[in-house]
Amino acid sequence: MRNIVVIDAPSNLGLKPPAPGTVPGCYKLAGALREQRIVQRLGAFEGGVVVPPRYDRGSWQVGDGVFNAEAIAAYTVKLADRIERHVRTGDFTLVLGGDCSIQLGAALALRRLGRYGLAAIDASPDFRHSGNSGTNGPIGAAGGEELALATGRGQDDLTDLEGRRPYLRDEDVRLFGTRDAFEEDRAELAELKIPTVTVGDLREWGPADLAAATLRSLDAPALDGFWVHLDADVLDPSVMPAVDSPDPDGLLPDELTAILKVLVHSERCVGLNVTIYDPDLDPDGSAGALLADLIVAAFTED
Repeated sequence: MRNIVVIDAPSNLGLKPPAPGTVPGCYKLAGALREQRIVQRLGAFEGGVVVPPRYDRGSWQVGDGVFNAEAIAAYTVKLADRIERHVRTGDFTLVLGGDCSIQLGAALALRRLGRYGLAAIDASPDFRHSGNSGTNGPIGAAGGEELALATGRGQDDLTDLEGRRPYLRDEDVRLFGTRDAFEEDRAELAELKIPTVTVGDLREWGPADLAAATLRSLDAPALDGFWVHLDADVLDPSVMPAVDSPDPDGLLPDELTAILKVLVHSERCVGLNVTIYDPDLDPDGSAGALLADLIVAAFTED
């Protein structure tokens, strides 16, 4: 296995406040996983912290586009600089978030280096944009829009950083673990030829087998490699209640581990980011302990 380098990206800029006068607690994710000794258990190297700007939506109102956009754009470039450095040296980069908007940092970094794919393991596609906002709600929270933004859909100050739109091509994206209820999103994604594997699909065909099939599809000569995005809300709330949208009928721990293990052990996989787990919603720390265990298990040889 290559050297694993752990970078903290404690940004919560892409989520709505959970209550008036508060901020999303997912910025504590990295600290909580470090309390579980994830770095030592992985035998990983330190990549430091990429400090985000302050969370401040100011006078933002619905209809103003993505809130915190200027801060997210600046942070995306800063995070991309750090990730790019490690990918160039051949390290496996593990980024501890953060909300899902941190995935833009990885997408931009890899766009600088060539053409890369994305395997996103997420309860929802995070594909809200102006073309489907009538169904998915108004534009605003980048944490529910990062895949749309990364594929070039949205405002220029987030989709065209450094003139590199799109950071990801539609045909280079694979989605895992979406809830079976997202049928309208799945239809749109199918039209764009973005494969989407639901929880039901995974249980019918087997998570390891479907991950292996996806791996083969990402092993295309046109691609220089791929990145994995993990949103903790892909897990069922019975085991992972500490997320902002704990939707039922999610993956169970063994199912997620089976997918991750196949993907991260590929030499074509250059990194993984972990998002959305909120320690504020996990007073006894049990959900964070489980998440750390699953990540460590994914890297462990059988």
